[in-house]
Amino acid sequence: MTNLVVSVPSPSLTELIDPLPEGVEVIEWDLTSPAPRESIDMVVFPPFAPPHLLEATAGIETQLLQMQSIGYDALIGKVPAGKVVANGGSVHETATAELTLAILLAAVRELPQVVRNQDLSQWRTFSVRGLADSRVLIVGSGGVGRAIAERLIPFEVELTRVATRERDDDLGHIHGTEKLPELLPESDVVIVIVPLTPDTDGMVNDEFLTAMPDGAVLVNVARGKVADTDALLRHADRLKIVADVTDPEPLPADHPLWQKAALITPHIAGATNAQWPRLGALLRRQIEHLVAGEEPENIVLRG
Repeated sequence: MTNLVVSVPSPSLTELIDPLPEGVEVIEWDLTSPAPRESIDMVVFPPFAPPHLLEATAGIETQLLQMQSIGYDALIGKVPAGKVVANGGSVHETATAELTLAILLAAVRELPQVVRNQDLSQWRTFSVRGLADSRVLIVGSGGVGRAIAERLIPFEVELTRVATRERDDDLGHIHGTEKLPELLPESDVVIVIVPLTPDTDGMVNDEFLTAMPDGAVLVNVARGKVADTDALLRHADRLKIVADVTDPEPLPADHPLWQKAALITPHIAGATNAQWPRLGALLRRQIEHLVAGEEPENIVLRG
């Protein structure tokens, strides 16, 4: 007897979520065609699903719309009435933290210059500031922010964290965002990993960047629109701009940020093989929650 119907956008996800509790039926639906059932308890979205796909769920009964990504800014204000949306929390945090450390280390150790020298078969030695003893400020203390903080501690940095509200956790104190004007001038590295919301849209603006000291490193692994691109360009000669996200995105080939930034990666923070077993584990947990009549994890939006 079928007690729960789950739709997945591709056959590969069917394999990921095996084995399943008895009574769970899995069907394939990528949301680009009419819904195959009048009721689908859990609808798993394709990765990077465009907001218009939400419309496909408006006419069917659902308990949960499950995203694969963490960021949900594109869906804000567009969720059909009565729908519940969960994001991909627990899937991408480790990979995003991994890339953050990789591009930060590449920037402070001048590895892009090393690669250019190697392309020219040139042996050129130089000294760099490095990361040890740097004052690092993380703006955003959600799952990814915490994962970054945990990985930075062994590098012997002076770590400061900021979030929407002041609080303490097992890693120490977290300042509120109202402290940013005091903290930015004292930071050698600023890592931005906040969700894109009306409050954070354009947060990294001219005032923000002006407060950072000459030679400081800005790492944006949040969303491109969190940073004002024109402001980045104005400050790129005195700051090291490092980004996995840009505005616009993809960044056009003739955009001046390519030359001005110290390092740009093409929004690949979560793109590792680790995402698949972690996604499978999350989807199985969500199914088990629904079977048990429990609240699902990671609910971020309600229509």
